Amino acid sequence: MVSDTEGSFDWLSLDEGEEVVWQGIPHKSSLVPALVVGVPLSLLLVGIVIIATAYLQRENTEYVVTTDGLYRKSGVFSRNVQRVDFGKVQNTTYTQDFFGTRFGYGTVGISTAGGAGVEISFDSVPNPKDVQELINKRVKGGGSDAPEDKEAVLDEILQELRAIRAVMEEEPPAGGDAS
Repeated sequence: MVSDTEGSFDWLSLDEGEEVVWQGIPHKSSLVPALVVGVPLSLLLVGIVIIATAYLQRENTEYVVTTDGLYRKSGVFSRNVQRVDFGKVQNTTYTQDFFGTRFGYGTVGISTAGGAGVEISFDSVPNPKDVQELINKRVKGGGSDAPEDKEAVLDEILQELRAIRAVMEEEPPAGGDAS
């Protein structure tokens, strides 16, 4: 499931140094609900439309997690690409319906700062709990909040505070007559 083949995505433009951590498409079993409804209705031709629509949506949807953010590409006749940076992610959830629980797929929802509800969702992904955990690890460990960076900043602050203290503790120069 991990890939470093950034060139295989003609729709994805990565920033310099950004790498693909995970990629996926909707689980093939996510077509089961459309088949359950569509096959009996295929005599009325409505079922064929239901099955074809579900298949085309599945085939034209891709999800990517990179070192910097989340991407979702969808669209049958047009292309819609969404990106959410890890710095904006506030909450992640995953859900599984009846078929998802049976066949091992579900939806991972990502909420962002300032957004109302789910900003981007990875629908019908295999092992949604694993995908959610991967995203959560990237959110918590991403950016410039690495422990080394925090220690360096704290050391700089400590040095500045010591310098300020030294200046404050110096005795004011002995005052002489201003004659």
